[in-house]
Amino acid sequence: MNKKILFITLLFLTTILSSQTKPQAFKDGEWLRYKMSYSGFLKAGSVELSVKEEELDGKKVFHSTAKGWTSGMVSWFFKVKDTYESFFDQVTGKPYFFKRNINEGGYKKKKEIRFNYSENKAFVKDVLKKKDTSVSISNVQDMISAFYYLRNQNTDNLKKGEAIKIDMFFDEKTYPFKLKFLGRETLKTKFGKVKTLKFRPIVQAGRVFKEQESVTVWITSDDNKIPIKMKASLSVGSLSAELEGYKGLANSFKIVFD
Repeated sequence: MNKKILFITLLFLTTILSSQTKPQAFKDGEWLRYKMSYSGFLKAGSVELSVKEEELDGKKVFHSTAKGWTSGMVSWFFKVKDTYESFFDQVTGKPYFFKRNINEGGYKKKKEIRFNYSENKAFVKDVLKKKDTSVSISNVQDMISAFYYLRNQNTDNLKKGEAIKIDMFFDEKTYPFKLKFLGRETLKTKFGKVKTLKFRPIVQAGRVFKEQESVTVWITSDDNKIPIKMKASLSVGSLSAELEGYKGLANSFKIVFD
């Protein structure tokens, strides 16, 4: 009798816990495209992000590729062609391999980073300078894996002023990073009205977090948590990015109907 009660209790708890599990924010085949504009009217370029399931060194991983390039009048005086790739664990989100290949107005960088968690080391290869460096790490994300890791965080009980914190590994260093929650807002987009979560990214300078008031990001409040708009104030004008197209979402894209 006691065994039967225990079994029913365990079954009940399993059902409750399963119903509280948040769905994955993305899946194999997701593709996002953003249009960049300067001061709201001048086309500046495009950004595309895609993710697919692969295997790396016998592990099941997500392989994400992010590409960005300038276009229109902006490319006449400052041409950008950047490619970033990240291979990260499908369950934990930990990055295993990161590639960065950029050309920004003639400034070039080509780096590869392998993360070894048994040694707690990041092995950085500077392809252009032909230089190898090893750096001690703990629990870090690279620039691209962080994008997907943060989307999977539960924001249901997030209060205004609170922040989601991670450590980001970039250019041979670990930088504390956080997203400060600014509140909820309904935006008018090309897809219709969309409920969003509004954040401000903050990077630690030295040992103190200094808010950069110039950057704001709006993320859909549905289970996909897609960045749908970004705006950065510059010394002259502003730079913005807006979602232009998407395919292969893991969850329904929710539109607000009046």
